[in-house]
Amino acid sequence: MQNSDSIRPYASLPENSRGRLLKEPESKNRTAFQRDRDRIIHSVAFRRLQYKTQVFVYHEGDHFRTRLTHSLEVAQIARSLSRTLGVNEDLAETIALAHDLGHTPFGHAGEDALHEMMLPFDGFDHNEQTFRVVTQLERRYADFNGLNLSWESLEGIAKHNGPVAGPLSKEAIVPESMRKYCTNAIDLELASFAGLEAQIAAISDDIAYNNHDIDDGIRAGLFKVGDLLDLPVVGDIFREVEQRYPNVGQESLVHEAVRRLVDHMISDVLAETGRRLEQAMPQSVIDVRAQPQALVAFSDQFKLAEKELRAFLFGRMYRHEKVKEMRERVKQVVRNLFSHYSEHPEGLPDYWRLEAGTKLTKRSARLIADYIAGMTDRYAFEQHRQIFNLDFEIK
Repeated sequence: MQNSDSIRPYASLPENSRGRLLKEPESKNRTAFQRDRDRIIHSVAFRRLQYKTQVFVYHEGDHFRTRLTHSLEVAQIARSLSRTLGVNEDLAETIALAHDLGHTPFGHAGEDALHEMMLPFDGFDHNEQTFRVVTQLERRYADFNGLNLSWESLEGIAKHNGPVAGPLSKEAIVPESMRKYCTNAIDLELASFAGLEAQIAAISDDIAYNNHDIDDGIRAGLFKVGDLLDLPVVGDIFREVEQRYPNVGQESLVHEAVRRLVDHMISDVLAETGRRLEQAMPQSVIDVRAQPQALVAFSDQFKLAEKELRAFLFGRMYRHEKVKEMRERVKQVVRNLFSHYSEHPEGLPDYWRLEAGTKLTKRSARLIADYIAGMTDRYAFEQHRQIFNLDFEIK
């Protein structure tokens, strides 16, 4: 358990939470943030992550990351960073576990295809979809739809990548579901940065996927250890491990190098974040939200190394012919499913069919997107096989 003496004044405290949209009695045994975390873990959307792609489609091997294992890795890193920085571990873990709930089947390939089909209806974005999941689409409770999370958890889910409105936002348009929620329900202050816990969850996501993509890429044979040696920081770490353990097998070598690289990234974040905190001197989480930049960050020096690593992974992994071929195949599965349900809404399950109606409107298109986004890889394949009598999986 986190030591209360180590909590800094700029941490988010559950006893100071701004509460939930629907008031609920407080738990005698868990804080508000612990309850939020548990609701995420017990959600249907979280269980589905087990069979949703990270990079490789689920049937390509049992040892590659899925959205579920990725989310668990992000949560572990987030807890470690939060403990060292003296902010709330439970809130950081909650946001980390929730951050990918809105992902489609087939990873970013599925998201790209669904966005393409939804362009006439304001498009599709997995971050907005995550917000829809936790505020609307989960239907497990008698008193409300969604998970009725605390204000701080919702803020972190909405803004973990930074402000989504105003001059500091990277987005041109505020996602509709967030805009409507803040207009009609609770103001999440979309133009400001979130608390440190959400910022920690976001950078933990970067640390996790950069490192597990190295591991999975080598495991899949898309590139070799030798191909990494010219990369700054990454190459130095792999060379150091090779020199120290000249007779170790490749699996152990890669694991040891990736372990050290994770540690290097965490150390860099802690040093840079410590520098920014010392400069900003926030005395409360309100001060954190008022900053003109994120306080949790990599150093400028490591950002350059990370940029080169991402460029390498983009060229050698995400654009590898094997991955590109599967991407195009699964994108067509999503396109076909969307087109079919748009033309034949009677093929949707009962709830979705009744809500969608008989004509394709913006509302019904969003419901179809909700339904497809909730599918796992294998369920999407199975639906596609039943509808079109086509087998895209075993090629």
